[in-house]
Amino acid sequence: MRTIKKALSTTAAIITICVFTAAAQQANPQAPQPKEDAKRVFTSVDNPPSFPGGIAEFSKYLMTSIRYPADDRKNNIQGKVFVSFVVEADGSLSDVAAMRGPSETLKEEGVRVIKASPKWKPGSQNGKPVRVQYTVPINFTLGKEVKQ
Repeated sequence: MRTIKKALSTTAAIITICVFTAAAQQANPQAPQPKEDAKRVFTSVDNPPSFPGGIAEFSKYLMTSIRYPADDRKNNIQGKVFVSFVVEADGSLSDVAAMRGPSETLKEEGVRVIKASPKWKPGSQNGKPVRVQYTVPINFTLGKEVKQ
């Protein structure tokens, strides 16, 4: 499991981003197997997918793309949003959904920024590109304004 924690400081908002790779998740060996491998979604693979430039670039992308919702900032709403998605065999992202979060607007922001992500390098199993499930927790935290 890889974890990256970064903080974005803009007008009293700090967003900490933790990235958990799908390789850290365990597959259920007793789950029914789809008839077509092209439709199968893996949770653990030989070579996990990666964001262009790696995890550091993914963290930068999230920090520069996420906008803390004004109402949540005003009402001091903070917490972790868990966004799940599938990295397709062609590197595109699908099935993007917020699993849970402290508010609907924070969940919507997490989904918005993941959907806008550029294509990833696809994961592979036995040398072939495959679909891989990911979950990204994004921690929205309000803090003091940082002078620059």
